[in-house]
Amino acid sequence: MKKRHFVLALTLVFFLDLSGQETKYKPVKYPATYEAKIDLIYTKIDDWEGRIDIYSNPVSQKPTPIVINIHGGGWNHGVKESKTGFSSFFKEGFAVANVEYRLVNISKAPGAIEDIRCALIYLQKHAKELNIDTRKIVIMGGSAGGHLALMAGLLNNNRKFDRDCAYDGNIKIAAIIDKYGPTDLTLLKNKGSVKKWLGDGYKNRKFIESVSPLYYVDKNSPPVLIVHGTKDPIIPYEQSSLLYEKLKEHDVKTEFISIEEGVHGKFSKEQRLMFNKKMWSFLEELELKKNH
Repeated sequence: MKKRHFVLALTLVFFLDLSGQETKYKPVKYPATYEAKIDLIYTKIDDWEGRIDIYSNPVSQKPTPIVINIHGGGWNHGVKESKTGFSSFFKEGFAVANVEYRLVNISKAPGAIEDIRCALIYLQKHAKELNIDTRKIVIMGGSAGGHLALMAGLLNNNRKFDRDCAYDGNIKIAAIIDKYGPTDLTLLKNKGSVKKWLGDGYKNRKFIESVSPLYYVDKNSPPVLIVHGTKDPIIPYEQSSLLYEKLKEHDVKTEFISIEEGVHGKFSKEQRLMFNKKMWSFLEELELKKNH
């Protein structure tokens, strides 16, 4: 059996959580043939620097697919360093981009959407040096990260939120992996974290629709894989059902994985393995796996 060698991106990273407690995150393990670029600045807005960690394969004979990962946290907390489980993507030859974005204490809506679009554009502009295939970009996120993944991907070539980052090329997302993300904020506008992120915009239905993924679905939307727990107390299961039905109405390739009795992202080991298997079947159908 061929041995697979991994290296660590950096030493343990420490952060203070919202309660002031120190939180420790383990570094990402990636193959020895990969190259890690940690804390690259993909955009700068006033005093804020948007940072991204990129794990790419410079020795691959062909440009590789890439997954852009977006952390959750209700748009008000969370760090990219909390996400480290990319081994299945590395195994399938994917590059990985792990992104941070402005939280609500720095910028209310649509700031976080603008940031993810900027990160996407950064990758487009640096595709050659990163050896990535811009025709094979997957965007993935959970909870608020799922919302941002949907927004960035469903926008495709719509430059509405590309205010701080210019790009003349074509943007076409290969797939979106949405893990229990909110899709129609008009139904959640009075919910604490949603209301805070919307700011004064929570009073304006048109504005809320403009930052809600559901209202961007059309026949040209990229394929979307959705997973949601049926007992989610944070983001109602209905949010994913609405998205799924609208995608089907427009004949967009989609699959909806319901986790029975599942709550907000807390799935059993068996359920996680099942989702991972279905995710790779979905991506294989899109010819995004290594054997394609």
